[in-house]
Amino acid sequence: MIKIAVDSMGSDNAPYSEVEGSIEAAKAYDVHVILVGKEAILAPILKKAGGDRLSIEIRNATQVIAMDESPTLAIRRKKDSSIRVAAKLVRDETASGLVSAGNTGAVMATSKMVFGSVPGVDRPALAAVLPTLTGHAVLLDVGANVTCKPHHLVQFAVMGHLFSKKIVGVHSPRVGLMSVGEEETKGNELTKEVHQALKRLHFNFIGNVEGRDIYNGRADVIVCDGFTGNVALKTSEGLIEAVLKLLKDELSSNLQAKLGALLSQQSFKRLKKRLDYSEYGGAPLLGLRGASIICHGRSSSNAIKNAIRVAKEFAENQVNTKLESELNRINNGSNGFESISG
Repeated sequence: MIKIAVDSMGSDNAPYSEVEGSIEAAKAYDVHVILVGKEAILAPILKKAGGDRLSIEIRNATQVIAMDESPTLAIRRKKDSSIRVAAKLVRDETASGLVSAGNTGAVMATSKMVFGSVPGVDRPALAAVLPTLTGHAVLLDVGANVTCKPHHLVQFAVMGHLFSKKIVGVHSPRVGLMSVGEEETKGNELTKEVHQALKRLHFNFIGNVEGRDIYNGRADVIVCDGFTGNVALKTSEGLIEAVLKLLKDELSSNLQAKLGALLSQQSFKRLKKRLDYSEYGGAPLLGLRGASIICHGRSSSNAIKNAIRVAKEFAENQVNTKLESELNRINNGSNGFESISG
């Protein structure tokens, strides 16, 4: 049975979302959850919720890294933090993956320090899977690397291509580069240089894409620096929440609207589920020698449940092993790719 370590102390709703999400995951999936955090706090909550009778255990960690702490200082000073203890469980192969809704910077830094990077990857990238009109798109990086050099984005493109192919199941992923116009002359110096580099790689590079292309299904993989990706992701989430709220208000505004809403209830439920970020779990940190799934700080129990599912699938499909194998072949000049090392 796959074991997943859950950092249970770092989120805005900790540890309740983590405990409830772990219980839901243990019931829904063939997975064993290791809740990592202060046992004196976790044990009574888990028992009250009936989780002590499920395939869930607690691993004690005496320290917590808060959302507003400096990741660098916190990692150095808090060696028994829930994030670090959970990461060590993965490194030591006690668990197959890590899920955390805690301090994003601390989770990324700890994961990189404890797991190490896949050879050929200078910087791991956060990959978000988003719904589109035709299926799903992988957007990366969405926050791990605010400033990037051209070869970093080329590596992101290769990792996104492999992730989309191996995990999302797209036979020949269409890879687009986020810019301010479709023409290859558009954009800043970074995107112009990356565009030329991606043209030389023998995969399905479709050129520049714009923000409007994130959801229309034009590309299966969209590559950008972490600053641009994070702004695009957060803007999208805010817009989706606003649209759903406006739709709900309109459908309850009068008797006629309420009747129409009643008749379309199942369709609206399916739409909400399709757009709800919590249904997609967290964002995997690609390029590490260990599965690290990073969630929103305000994650609900449903988001934690689905993040555990993503971690389980990540481990079962041996994503890191496949990425390392493919990147080795790429950097050795086979498969029609040229070297992508900086």
